[in-house]
Amino acid sequence: MGAVVHDEQGRLLLIRRGHAPSAGLWSVPGGRMEAGETQEQAVARELAEETGLVVRPVRRLGSVRVEGPGVVYLVTDWLCTAEPGQRPVAGDDADDAAFVGAAGLAALDMAPGVVAALSGWGVLPRC
Repeated sequence: MGAVVHDEQGRLLLIRRGHAPSAGLWSVPGGRMEAGETQEQAVARELAEETGLVVRPVRRLGSVRVEGPGVVYLVTDWLCTAEPGQRPVAGDDADDAAFVGAAGLAALDMAPGVVAALSGWGVLPRC
């Protein structure tokens, strides 16, 4: 599960991955579902663990395939809303977390396929 979250200024929430796949690269936050969870519960839990933010999943955006060492992950990304005024703090397997505008996004080393997927879904930063 992955989450697409924008702040009040239209910036996109990103994390720098601390572990494979894509360690050291920037991506949307997310992770695996646990037994008994719905997709919405998994997205909300993963966001809280990786960024400290409380979010509400709104709708499914789409899915992407992410290749890892000896495995292929199918990641379903959700558009989520966060309470205004929250600030992300890196936790769990995230080395850093930040809301990033369009100019900042261009300067980051992004995980493969992230920008293309977000662009295709029309959810890149608006500022």
